[in-house]
Amino acid sequence: MPVRLLIPAIGVDSKLMELGLLDDGTMEVPPTGFPAGWYTGSPTPGELGPAVIAGHVDWTGPGVFYNLHKLVAGNAVRVERADGSTAVFRVTRVEEYRKSAFPTDAVYGDIPFAGLRLITCGGSFNKRTGHYEDNIVAFAELAT
Repeated sequence: MPVRLLIPAIGVDSKLMELGLLDDGTMEVPPTGFPAGWYTGSPTPGELGPAVIAGHVDWTGPGVFYNLHKLVAGNAVRVERADGSTAVFRVTRVEEYRKSAFPTDAVYGDIPFAGLRLITCGGSFNKRTGHYEDNIVAFAELAT
């Protein structure tokens, strides 16, 4: 089970909480700006498939993934696990998607390797709805 997330390039050092599904079938999000959360319906980071970690871009100030959009290919992402091991990933790309066109299969679908998906909000903030229009997704692959 993952317990801590470290992304030195953007200053992230966060405990991880567990996230499940809401009644409407969407993924739960952390209740505040910190910590980030691991979606328990995805693999444990380092296992085969796309592990998913979500966090807020802001809350009452910058959130845990405030600078997620600044990641670049090659940046390291470390996930410490309860057994004392650490899965080290390398970012392969960072993309911004309209929430209305979220790439569900690319984020949650089967992959033939151990991957990681980091998700937050991005784009314009819609004051009428109180939500951001886009999502930022950082894709990473297991390096060790």
